[in-house]
Amino acid sequence: MPEDRTNKISCSSYTYELEVAFEILSGKWVPQIIWHLAEGAQRFGQLRKLMPKVTQKMLTQQLRSLEKNGIINRKAYPEVPPVVEYSLTEIGRKLIPSFNSLDDWAVEYLKVREQEGK
Repeated sequence: MPEDRTNKISCSSYTYELEVAFEILSGKWVPQIIWHLAEGAQRFGQLRKLMPKVTQKMLTQQLRSLEKNGIINRKAYPEVPPVVEYSLTEIGRKLIPSFNSLDDWAVEYLKVREQEGK
């Protein structure tokens, strides 16, 4: 039976705390989801438009995982058709400075690699 990647993270099963962060952020689309939610709450359809290469199934799985791990909030409005909105939790918003630092690092890394290739 395949491992259920939507289970909550068990913080006690890691040797280093950084492993928890990598486990939570390990999904292919997770960084993009968090990056887009940093701009504010988004509906499911808006996220699909912002990430046209993600399948509906994969987006749903990764949103559920982030919700179970307390990184995002899911708010369902009692409307027809149903409207669901996602936003970062307080702890999820604390990832944004790290994401900005990683973005700066990636820009520098790509410049260095490009210079090495010349």
